[in-house]
Amino acid sequence: MPQSQGTAESAQETDARTGPAVAPGGFPLPERDVRSKRPPALSFLLRMDTLRQAGRVLTLLVLDFIALFGAILTALCLKAALRDAWNFGVSYEQAKNYFPLVYLVTVLLFARSGLYTNRAERPGLARIVACLFQTMVLVFAFAVVNGNEYSSYYIFYGSLFFAVAYVTSLRFLYERMTGVLLRLAGYQRRTVLVGTGEHIEDVAGALRDGSDSSINVIGFVSITPRPDNGIVSLGTLEHLPEVLENHRVDEVIIADPDFPQQQAVELVDQCHQRGVRVRIAPSTMEILIHRAEFVPGQSVPLFELRPPVFEGVDFLLKRTFDIVGAALLLFFLSPVLLAIAVAIKLSSRGPAFYRSIRPGIGGQTFACWKFRTMYRDADQRQADLESINEASGALFKIKDDPRMTPVGRFLRRFSLDELPQLWNVVRGQMSLVGPRPLPLRDYERLEDWHKKRYLVLPGITGLWQISGRSELDFDDLVRLDFLYLERWSVFLDLSILVKTVPAVMGRRGAF
Repeated sequence: MPQSQGTAESAQETDARTGPAVAPGGFPLPERDVRSKRPPALSFLLRMDTLRQAGRVLTLLVLDFIALFGAILTALCLKAALRDAWNFGVSYEQAKNYFPLVYLVTVLLFARSGLYTNRAERPGLARIVACLFQTMVLVFAFAVVNGNEYSSYYIFYGSLFFAVAYVTSLRFLYERMTGVLLRLAGYQRRTVLVGTGEHIEDVAGALRDGSDSSINVIGFVSITPRPDNGIVSLGTLEHLPEVLENHRVDEVIIADPDFPQQQAVELVDQCHQRGVRVRIAPSTMEILIHRAEFVPGQSVPLFELRPPVFEGVDFLLKRTFDIVGAALLLFFLSPVLLAIAVAIKLSSRGPAFYRSIRPGIGGQTFACWKFRTMYRDADQRQADLESINEASGALFKIKDDPRMTPVGRFLRRFSLDELPQLWNVVRGQMSLVGPRPLPLRDYERLEDWHKKRYLVLPGITGLWQISGRSELDFDDLVRLDFLYLERWSVFLDLSILVKTVPAVMGRRGAF
């Protein structure tokens, strides 16, 4: 025993003389773990990041305060004005009575959902809408329990509508303004990808082409040496500690579904000891597992992946949402629809509407209505234009299509030609949100795996329209449809509808 103890002590002395200690996984340990405790006051002073975080949370709290109070006040003023009894002072006092509970519940739900965390981790519109809807339900339940009576319940859903509009608008402006300031200051998160296969290149390409310009992929680290293919190789996994130290890495992304678990655990610990964030790019199986259902009574635990169709309560919710939404839009947009129809008739020969036969749910064809944007002989001329098709995969798209009328070009640019499809939604042939229905010419060129998108009703808008539209590769568009099918919720539909407006107005990828 004494001899063994002496040997261990000698080994420790040798480590101290020759270099840093080594973790069980073979990684050299940092001289100091950043997670170790500091006195609270010293920690606060040493980390200016704390002040920045406090400023962010305070700013968002103020913005939510303004948005929520403004939403309640707007709803009350609108209600009073419609009844010809508008008095701003009365509405203001009523808003003050409702506001404290609404604000408290909303802030608690927002905090629980991570809506006050840093910009890289803050959820988007769907989470905001979900929290505001939960606030409305809780406040409504509180009012009922307290015995409050209302001539109508407009104050609840009216305030919800304006709250969604105001909160998302103010937060959108906040994100844009802070994003501009960070870019002007040269802020970027220095990111390293880690993996074993070609998935590294796919993730790097997605990050490079995405809208988040704050991510700077400085290179990749692999388990075994790999040739450079557009991304800088920073070495193998055993070089990770040196990479983290020498390249001032902010975050590491594990970009390979086949990454060994044991090495992943060691990698995460090494990164966390140095204060480096770790993220994982999901594989196809990780996306699918969200709708897996446990099958009991088996000798081996099994999870069943059910087909992504809308049925039962899901179908009822989605169909109700579609009918109400489409009917309201048709009513409010009727003057716009009439003006567009008149402009088409006056500018070129032919009908104002175009009846396009397209496959719908299950591949069954239906008449998809659009405003006519081309000259009458457009279908006969398409075969002559196939050689200059600019779209990938099964799609047919030409940016400067010679068949387009002047009015049609304007309508296509802002997607106004799709508005008659609201009638298809009312008839049950389409949904407000879903995979876009393709013309028969494109449908016949689809591969078998593409046709999974026809398990549900096609939509007027979808993830295509808010994620790049015609700028994306066709296979990427189909994958977006699959992602929508796996993650569907009423809140996702609502968020896509809201995001469609800036996507259309920005005319990104539209032709």
